[in-house]
Amino acid sequence: MRPQILYPLFAGIENIKGVGAKAKTLLSHLCGDKIINILWHLPYNIVDRTYSPALSHAEIGRIITVKIKVVEHVPPKSKHQPYKIICTDGTDDITLSFFKAYPESLQKNLPTNAERIISGKLEVFNGALQMNHPDYIGRPEESDIIKGIEPVYPLTAGITNKMMRKFTHTALSVVPNLPEWQDERFLQMNKFESFKQALIKAHNPQSASDIGANSPYRRRLAYDELLANQLALAFVRQKVKKQQGRSFNGNGQLQAQVLKACPFQLTESQQKVLAEIKADMASPYRMLRLLQGDVGSGKTIVALLSMLNCVETGAQAAIMAPTEILAKQHLETIAPLCDACGIKVALLIGKTKKKERTEILEQLADGTIQILIGTHALFTDTVTFKDLGFIVVDEQHRFGVQQRLALSAKGNKPDILVMTATPIPRTLILTAYGDMEYSKIEKAPEGRKPTDTRVMPLNKIQDVVAALKRKVDSGIRAYWVCPLVEESEKTDLAAAEERFHTLQKVFGDDVGLIHGKMKEAEKDAVMTDFKTGKIKVLVATTVIEVGVNVPEATLMIIEQAERFGLAQLHQLRGRIKRGFEASTCILLYGFPLSETARERLNIMKNSEDGFVIAEKDMELRGFGEILGNRQSGFEVFHLADLSTDKELMLTAHKDAQLIVSQDPKLETPRGQALKILLYLFEQDDAVKTYLAG
Repeated sequence: MRPQILYPLFAGIENIKGVGAKAKTLLSHLCGDKIINILWHLPYNIVDRTYSPALSHAEIGRIITVKIKVVEHVPPKSKHQPYKIICTDGTDDITLSFFKAYPESLQKNLPTNAERIISGKLEVFNGALQMNHPDYIGRPEESDIIKGIEPVYPLTAGITNKMMRKFTHTALSVVPNLPEWQDERFLQMNKFESFKQALIKAHNPQSASDIGANSPYRRRLAYDELLANQLALAFVRQKVKKQQGRSFNGNGQLQAQVLKACPFQLTESQQKVLAEIKADMASPYRMLRLLQGDVGSGKTIVALLSMLNCVETGAQAAIMAPTEILAKQHLETIAPLCDACGIKVALLIGKTKKKERTEILEQLADGTIQILIGTHALFTDTVTFKDLGFIVVDEQHRFGVQQRLALSAKGNKPDILVMTATPIPRTLILTAYGDMEYSKIEKAPEGRKPTDTRVMPLNKIQDVVAALKRKVDSGIRAYWVCPLVEESEKTDLAAAEERFHTLQKVFGDDVGLIHGKMKEAEKDAVMTDFKTGKIKVLVATTVIEVGVNVPEATLMIIEQAERFGLAQLHQLRGRIKRGFEASTCILLYGFPLSETARERLNIMKNSEDGFVIAEKDMELRGFGEILGNRQSGFEVFHLADLSTDKELMLTAHKDAQLIVSQDPKLETPRGQALKILLYLFEQDDAVKTYLAG
């Protein structure tokens, strides 16, 4: 149950005076439907209304606040003209202009001979001072209220800044005095005020620095949010760790046979990660571990050896891939190695024929099939394992904490390994995967040569085609990637088809086309032709981003590379780093090129380290977009910004670990206050589920 002290903050926004049905709908879309949502909606700028000179000395183009006397109303002679009101401050005259005016309202608010305070931008028209639609018109006694620093909020059509300020003022008035949940020394060290004071001051900035990322008020609120997030995840992690599992401790015979059949040796980093996974599997608790490794770092062999550790004990293992192409690729990699040690492997996908499917399901149920590869369809009700003990989830990392817990319910208390080749910044790992243990393969296998990445303008495309022709004639294979943007899929598909037809004139039957709209059988046929060398140049949309494995392809041309994100460019370039030959990636850009796009392309040119690229990507694009579209399971913060609050996140992570180890039930005075913090940031599940035992 949410503590009673927080009830006023979680009341509906309709309880704020002035919020009717229309404003409620607009505010709900803008920031949320509870009073707390208005408080989380912080200003992003300020307007300084303190400049208050005599009109005769006022600077044109600035916002001024001035006391005037109304001299005369001048109604328009036609509907196209503004309603004008002539005013003076004694040193000069000023005309107030109103378009689409209501004369009765203006005469009531600005009667002749009345004194008023006005605030707005000072302009000149036909040599005379003018102010169009003053932002504020008030009585002289309201001067101190108007003449100040005004916060500027993100808005939506139908909600003005004046309305937002009024609603926020009312919302702040119901904020209770909450017990302090932060460590006293930490507050003093960072010069942080109380939560309530920080919230009030964040909504009432007195200078531009008060709305910046380094403002002590904003930092205090961001840290509160990050601590709530990390504390909730720490409790989930504790629960996962304590979930009763099984101890898988194989004898190593199958692993030894596979390693003997392997054409390469494991790197130190792979061996270290295997040891971490093996220790988890040997414990009596469930394993839930994220394995991160850059493109081509050798995650699949680590996954196979881990599955064999389970199979050696008599249980079954499964590997789930996001696409049928990737599932088939896993089969191609794994099957020959499993054959070498007599392990039965099967592939189950949507296209599996009925007779074959029935046979696979029977062999799964009786334990004949020891490793099953497939898409997410592996976990439908019709698929029954005899004894599923280990699950590998590949590149399907964008699901939430609750879904990960649900996945654990499949099989007989299985261990779970989630793999990703998408480089993820450290701060994002703590946020999105804080409930999981974490392993990272640091380096690619020895002998992999760096990719030569070049950046060229699109107007050099003919030179690129000529160079491509020379390369293809010498025996290499190449990808030509065309951009695909969701909003205009048809246009972009047409662009890919057009590029295919253009290249066909040069390469004839040596060029092929693959895109997301093709049927699976068509895609397979094209990929097979490319793998066998029947096709030398493959024109593709980003369907090839994940999982395509053609070691012979060592050249990639990415058209309009400025339209891709850094992470996506890195994933695409990874397709030509599958073998041990030198590779080249050409990034073709169009004009005009923004500064951010230019920086992205330069980063790609100068770095091949996926983790460095991921950090830069977060700096350039911000946390919210780092992995493409917002996905379930990724916390979207109200107050914190991981691209600027990295240090706060790392501190919150350490603090949360300390709290969980010292006060696991949150029973101390600080612990009781931390429960309120968790409810304040709507981490209710952490309190209800994980503190309930």
